[in-house]
Amino acid sequence: MNHDYRLARERMVRNHLISRGITDKRVLQAMGRIQRHVFIEEALHGEAYNDHPLPIGHQQTISQPYIVAMMTEALELKGTEKTLEIGTGSGYQTAILADLSRTVYTVERIRPLLENARKLLESQGFSNILFKGNDGTFGWKDFEPYDAIIVTAGSPKIPEPLLKQLSEKGRMVIPVGNRAGQDLIKVTRVGNSFKEENLGGCRFVDLIGTHGWDA
Repeated sequence: MNHDYRLARERMVRNHLISRGITDKRVLQAMGRIQRHVFIEEALHGEAYNDHPLPIGHQQTISQPYIVAMMTEALELKGTEKTLEIGTGSGYQTAILADLSRTVYTVERIRPLLENARKLLESQGFSNILFKGNDGTFGWKDFEPYDAIIVTAGSPKIPEPLLKQLSEKGRMVIPVGNRAGQDLIKVTRVGNSFKEENLGGCRFVDLIGTHGWDA
């Protein structure tokens, strides 16, 4: 049976996003439009629009909808941006970004996840996403600078290459802390300095790489 999850998405937007302070209309519309259930295995479809993370294999997760919305809102996307995503994962966050940005450049170190996300996103009709299999802590130099950078894994510090790849007035959102828990940090570039704002506590899988955690 081809289940219609439209009502479940509307409920998710109302109960988990608007009620918790997400106000960016474009973000709310994207979250109401993009089908989260297609990014997880069929056995979990019934859980797709509940507000919690879900496993996607390879010790990785798809983030809870509220965190996806909050991080995306913090990027202040208007539709003209070049956006860099570190950690493609399931491809769900990538889809939200692609809906709201001009172009998305996404980097994932786990090849099967990258290939699966690429196939899924292409089947959903997205044509403004470029994919790369690599250590995401190096960013993606070829296309710098980026107006927005999102990191979907927790890091002990903000990777230096990512700061360098941020455009003037560019925004980055990254979880920073230890392996047990992080703070979501929003970084805005002003000339050669970086303004940091703490958006609150969170818990992500580890950002593995040269400028993150060792595997």
